[in-house]
Amino acid sequence: MENVKRTRYASLALFMIIVIVIPFVVKSPYLITIGIFIGLYALISLGLSLLMGYAGQVSMGQSAFYGIGAYVSAILTMKCGVNPWLAMILAALFSTFMAGLLGMVVLRLEGHLLAVATLALCIVFYTIFAQWKSMTGGVDGMPGIPKLSIGGFTLTRDVHYYYLIWAFLTVILIFSFNVVDSRVGRALRSIHHFQGGSEMAAKSLGISPMKYKIQVFMLSAAYAGIAGSLYVHWLSLVTPSSFGFLTSIYPLIIVSLGGQGSLWGAIIGAAVFFIVAEAFRALVPILKPGTSGEYEILAWGLMIILVMQFLPRGLVSIPDILRGKGKTKG
Repeated sequence: MENVKRTRYASLALFMIIVIVIPFVVKSPYLITIGIFIGLYALISLGLSLLMGYAGQVSMGQSAFYGIGAYVSAILTMKCGVNPWLAMILAALFSTFMAGLLGMVVLRLEGHLLAVATLALCIVFYTIFAQWKSMTGGVDGMPGIPKLSIGGFTLTRDVHYYYLIWAFLTVILIFSFNVVDSRVGRALRSIHHFQGGSEMAAKSLGISPMKYKIQVFMLSAAYAGIAGSLYVHWLSLVTPSSFGFLTSIYPLIIVSLGGQGSLWGAIIGAAVFFIVAEAFRALVPILKPGTSGEYEILAWGLMIILVMQFLPRGLVSIPDILRGKGKTKG
């Protein structure tokens, strides 16, 4: 256990050094923007990794809570004059509250039924974002969302938000490790077959699977809500198109790529996802504008099939496979 903790601390230290150094090495605003999106989707996917890898629930509803966090933060700052930092807290709390209410219903389902139900949540909230014009601005969205400030310093540059988003991600990653190591994490492992557990066995020990599933569902929604709030204050704009069907698919792809049994997998998966996606767009210049997305979906589908076939525990399992081990640790 001590060796695991030492390895984790060393990994976190290396991770923070890399995050800090990248903007000094990478001067391109375009690449900094990619770094921001990697951080945002890593944050969204971190919650989904907990939900899938530890609670055993396949959800396609992260974009709904991502959108809730974004719109609540935008509405509070634009229409109510709330301080952006307070708006972020309230947005995360509201996302968590909605997940608690909805989780009591949808988490009674299992497997593909749960996936379909959570995808339906995304469709419902997307429709609300697009049609409630008096509150959300409809399809035109809400421009002019105020930037975040620290003291008297306003965060205006992309690199400011790069550091802010990755700082949030680092804190939440550390918090997630503590959750996994806590009594809640042990209870989750006892009910999820992916971690070698069994719901029936857990119930016989007095553990309530539904209680813990709802708690992790709420936690994953909080992560997504924070990401949504950071997103709109960085971009100073929110539109429904940012929370559509593909946004609900991307976190699922990221977790599957990185490894659903590992928290690091959410970050690795997000980085690989966006790097490969941008490389794909650069390598297909002959396609007409607007058509590359169709090919992207096919490419990602093929990649997921290959990863699930040859790396069922995701990219984080590669070091263990090279060492001759079959098990990935988070």
